[in-house]
Amino acid sequence: MDPVVTAPGTAFRKSRDAMPADRRKTVLVIGTFDTKKEELAFLREVIEGDGGAVLAMDVSVLGDTDEPVAISKHDVAAAAGVTIAEVIAAGDENHAMALMSKGARVLALTLLAERRFDAMISLGGTMGTDLALDVALALPIGVPKYIISTVAFSALIPPDRLAADVQMILWAGGLYGLNAICRSALSQAAGAVLGAARTACGVTDGRPLVGVSSLGNASLKYMRHLKPALAARGYEAAFFHAQGMGGRAMESLAEQGKLAAVFDLCLQEFNNGIHGSIVNSGPERLSRVGQVGLPQIVAPGTADLVDLPTWQPLPERFEDRPCHVHNKLISSVTLTEAERRHTAREIAVRLNAARGPLHVVLPLRGIQEWDREGEIGYDPPALAAFFEELRERLDPSVPVTAIDAHINDKAFADAVMAVFDRWISDGTVASPAGEARGLRAAMPTA
Repeated sequence: MDPVVTAPGTAFRKSRDAMPADRRKTVLVIGTFDTKKEELAFLREVIEGDGGAVLAMDVSVLGDTDEPVAISKHDVAAAAGVTIAEVIAAGDENHAMALMSKGARVLALTLLAERRFDAMISLGGTMGTDLALDVALALPIGVPKYIISTVAFSALIPPDRLAADVQMILWAGGLYGLNAICRSALSQAAGAVLGAARTACGVTDGRPLVGVSSLGNASLKYMRHLKPALAARGYEAAFFHAQGMGGRAMESLAEQGKLAAVFDLCLQEFNNGIHGSIVNSGPERLSRVGQVGLPQIVAPGTADLVDLPTWQPLPERFEDRPCHVHNKLISSVTLTEAERRHTAREIAVRLNAARGPLHVVLPLRGIQEWDREGEIGYDPPALAAFFEELRERLDPSVPVTAIDAHINDKAFADAVMAVFDRWISDGTVASPAGEARGLRAAMPTA
């Protein structure tokens, strides 16, 4: 890698010549160098002083900077197909930054493909954070990505704006200029991103990966059966906690071609989203895997519950429902028969649009641990109504396996693996030897 490197700072400088060549990693530093010059220069100084290299991208609009940058604001605008003059003439700051965001995304992906940087870090207030979130979303999982923001961890940032593996750091004391608190936050961020660049192994190629959505063993227990079963067949199981970011990570990996198949067996975060909970993974959940055509086995695990923050009062419409308080962060409330039918219809809409191999498995005796007899979710008529609605709404071409078992019974995992075994046999999924045949080989790339 031959990155563009600007002059190193001195206050934090160590002996760069002593740093092994294979550890000299490059960090893409993004920010508005007109208004945040001092802070970005300090960030560069710490990174370079610890033996890293900096590739600086200026996303300013109105002002200019004398801080050396490898990628100017003119380069960023050009990547968006406009000039800075046209960005300024856009008429408002939101439109202007949207254009700079587009250019920054294009350039970041181009530079990554050229192996010009190993990690990304950005710094800003709401404007800079807005742009940084877009860039982080564009970069694949496995590339370290850090955002230093005055609104880190804020409710202003919805789940669908967050890259699945993004790291956010609160820019404490950093609203205007450097100070002791700001230096402390920036120096930690610089160390974090450079350390990640040096140690990250990325999503390496090895055994074919199967993504599996789930919750913990308190609710769903099929992980105990599926992990060894997949390993015995030469596959590696990656389990994703389906409470917001987990599903986003799984679907992002599917879109990036990192997964051989998906077992989407827990739809909790999807269900949360359609019933108005903040504990969700965005409006595209349950659609993205099907749109890229990746083989998927789907079951409605925990689709009869909605997760809500324990630390907030229950919404009025849920106040009289049975509620399981899991911990001080999250609680689960049950759904009525009508709400479960609504869930079933929404699931069917997404699955019917899938472009690749799909199989639905329905465990007729229950879909999570708390719907057993004596538990808060036990409601056999409502569960039967859910299954009835789902089967009625699914396209007749979608194969469905209904089993007389609970989702936490071994029989459920066996039914899932029976479908997967057929897909291995007929070449629908990539084999452990890395071969892709049949439907898997013809999977769309869009």
